[in-house]
Amino acid sequence: MKRKFSDRANWRRILKRSYACIPMDEPYFRGFVTLYRIHELKDPLWKEYNGRKMCLADRGYLWLQHFPKGEHYVVTTMFDDKGQVVQWYIDICKTQGLTEQQVPWFDDLYLDIVVLPTGEKMLLDEDELEEALDEGHITQRDSVMAQKTAANLLDQIHRNAFPFFDLSVQHRKQFVEKLGWEKG
Repeated sequence: MKRKFSDRANWRRILKRSYACIPMDEPYFRGFVTLYRIHELKDPLWKEYNGRKMCLADRGYLWLQHFPKGEHYVVTTMFDDKGQVVQWYIDICKTQGLTEQQVPWFDDLYLDIVVLPTGEKMLLDEDELEEALDEGHITQRDSVMAQKTAANLLDQIHRNAFPFFDLSVQHRKQFVEKLGWEKG
């Protein structure tokens, strides 16, 4: 199981970035929201879904992450340099926590969900989850929890009851203004 940190301090592709972490305790969201703006990078990050190439990280892109308290997932919303959503990426995780420096982290359970602005939904890395179980990196209980969490999230998405599509856009606007990040 790999521990992933919201500040992406070891992401070698990125040469210059801004990062902020905002704790929230509101009726509609409890947890942490992080923002990661890319200013300079070695080369853009591209991903292909269903035969279509998409840029996920480039100059001016902003990644906003929601770490909902007590949940087994983290939602990353990737915005392009014009502020448009590129994709929502949902990592299923075993647990979340904070470093001593107040940087949120999660222990990745391999299974991921991608939702595109077109409405396309993809469940990714089921093979990686199975391999991790076969190799003893996770327990049967972890695997079942990851599968149940993904199924519940896909059901919420299907029913239009997944709050992070709207929250991510609202929080991007709110926090970019609050932090003075409007210009690059």
